[in-house]
Parts: sequence; structure tokens; C-alpha cells
Amino acid sequence: MALWQNDLSPEVLEKGKKARLAALALANCKTTDKNTALLAMAAALRANTDEIISANKKDVAAGLANSMPNALVDRLSITEKRIVEMANGLHEVAALPDPIGEVLEGWTRPNGLRIQKVRVPLGVVGIIYEARPNVTADAAGLCLKSGNAVILRGGKEALNSNRAIVDVMMTAAEKCGAPAGAVQLIENPDREVATAMMRANGLIDVLIPRGGAGLIQSVLQNATVPVIETGVGNCHLYLDATADKKMATAICINAKVQRPSVCNAIETLLVHEALGESYLVELLAELNRLGVEIRGCERTVAAFSKAQLATEADWEEEFLRLVLAVRVVNSLDETLAHIQRYSSKHSEAIVTQDLMAAERFTRELDAAAVYVNASTRFTDGYEFGFGAEIGISTQKLHARGPMGLRELTSSKYIIRGEGQIRS
Repeated sequence: MALWQNDLSPEVLEKGKKARLAALALANCKTTDKNTALLAMAAALRANTDEIISANKKDVAAGLANSMPNALVDRLSITEKRIVEMANGLHEVAALPDPIGEVLEGWTRPNGLRIQKVRVPLGVVGIIYEARPNVTADAAGLCLKSGNAVILRGGKEALNSNRAIVDVMMTAAEKCGAPAGAVQLIENPDREVATAMMRANGLIDVLIPRGGAGLIQSVLQNATVPVIETGVGNCHLYLDATADKKMATAICINAKVQRPSVCNAIETLLVHEALGESYLVELLAELNRLGVEIRGCERTVAAFSKAQLATEADWEEEFLRLVLAVRVVNSLDETLAHIQRYSSKHSEAIVTQDLMAAERFTRELDAAAVYVNASTRFTDGYEFGFGAEIGISTQKLHARGPMGLRELTSSKYIIRGEGQIRS
């Protein structure tokens, strides 16, 4: 007996059954038909910008009334620019090769059997995420193109926004022949409904949580459905002894200040002592001028009077706001030891002109993305050329890093013979 036949939420049960039927249809959908639906969804987002922003304003107003932190308000807010970005993401996904049916490898056995390994959809994908309406559009586009039905459960703080986005997109997609139930939104905000998704074996094939550490741990601890873990972003930037100072400053400011509320922004800066105290003070003063609060080691506090002494918790925290932990280090060894201790295995970066240091940094650090002389802000499906992403996987099984179309597939073997039997 499937677990979902027991005590599931009526909404999860109903939408799960619809998703299973939609997944069967999507698995056999032509690439041209999927692309037509994606382009229609993109056009609908643009055409209904005012309606979506109006719905979002209700969510933002409620969030502000409930003292929602600025970082979360930023993630929740929808602007015309962000709607354009959602639509552009759908265009990018439509332009990408369809992974379904791709032959990964093939060979012929001595007995004449011809074996092929071929990409297939995962089936029904469940996504539980916080107040990030852009995830709604990204997930819908990626799942549709990869032949998967998707059940979305966004944070209650974004319910009006998510409902508007799904309604607009699926009205357009279904007019183009997309199956009903291909993209569905769970509208009941109760936690019990999210728990029901986590245990909907037989209805949902894989569950992807996207959000803070609390959400991710809750899913990992309660789910019986297989989970792909998307991780917290405690990202580090190391300025090596040979770093070009102008480059280092630009990368540091971009990685921290450009959008501090996202998981690929840096939370800790490690500066080699050889760069000098005057450079450290100059860099921290510029960061402080841009609104960044500095929490530093003893050497940092001694050099920069506006810095607060960092606690152990500061090295571990994903701040998601204009706060930066800073440590002066005396070697690459010390740097690697610090990152290995505190890293969430998301994104790590080094600025250096030393090829040996760069090679060691990339080889020894265990993270989904490791950068040399570039900002961690590029750990993103759109920036990697995936059109969009479901999330950044920090685990090692099945998928790691930005999850695009290929990461939303599995595989099956197709074996062709001419009457062979096994002796």
C-alpha cells in the first residue's frame, strides 16, 4: 500500500494525483510543444505585470506589518525588472536543448545486445520554499522543459504572489496544450500540509527544499520521499598574499554588497596579512561606507576601530544582510583550515596571482562551486547558462551546484536484442 493512501492532506492528495497524470503526459511531450508553452508563459508574465505586482504588494505590506527582516522583504518583493528576469529565464530555458531522450552512452555486448542509457524525467517534483516568488517561475519552467510535473509549496508570506504567477503562467501554458496539473500550487499554509508533501510516497518522486537552514533540516528530518538538499550559503572569500588589490576590492564589494540577502553572497572575508594593515583598513572602510557591519578577529578589531569582535557564532552564520565576518590569516594553510571548519559547502573564492595557491584552493576545498578571481555571486543557474535553477545543491548524490534541466532527470536503460536468452 502506498503511503499516500493513509492520512494525507486532501489538497496534497488531489493535486498529487493530478500531477501523476500530468507527468505521464509531459514525459511524452514534444520539445516544440514544451517550448511553445514556455514562451507563452513568459509572454503572460510580461502582459500581466501589473496584476502580479498588485498581488505582491499585499504580501509585502503584510510582511512589513509583521516586522519581516529587510533581507526577507527583498526576496519577497517583485518589481518590473524581476518579472522581466523571470520571463527572460523562461526564454533561456526554451532555447536550451531538451535533455529528455538524450543518449548518455551506448554499447554492444558480445552476445549482440545493444544497450543505451537514456535521460528520462524524475516524474513529480515537490518543492518547498520560503518567500521567494521568483522560484515559482523558475521551477515551473525548468520542470516543464525537463518533462516533470511540479507541486509548489511556497512560504505563506508569498501566497498572493505565487498564486498570481502560477495562474498567469498555467492559463497560458494550457492554452498551448500543456496538461492540466503540470504546475500546481499548494495554497493551504498549514505546516501539516507541508509535512504531508514530505510523506507523499507514490505521489511525489523527489522533494527539493529551498530556503534557510531551519526549513532544510525540517525536510531532511521528516521526509520519507527522497530529498535533494539545497544548502545554506556560508560562503567565504580569501584574499591571498599575491592578490591584485584593485581586483580584490571589487570582488569583495560585489560578493557582499550587490545583493546580500542571497545564498551566494559572502559571509566571511579572510585576508592574508601580507596585504598589509593599510590595505585592510582601506577595504573595511569602503565596506563600512557601503553599510556593511564588520565583525572581526582580534587583529581586525585592532586595525579597524569600527569593527566589533566576532564570536564563534559569527563564523558559522549565514547573515543574509550587510554583516561580514573578517579574519586576518597568515597562510593558505590557516585559510583552508578555517573554511573547512565553517563552510556550508556552497561557494568559496580565492583572489590570487599565485597559480599554485589557486590550484591547491580548488583541489582541497569541498564545495559545490570554487572560484578563482571571481565573485561568488555567479553561483546561479542563469549565470551558468542553465536559464534558471531549482536551487543550489550542496550534497553529492545525484546533483551538485546549480540545478538546471539535466539535474531534473534520471536515466533508464534501453536494451535491444534479436531473441537473445540468458544461459
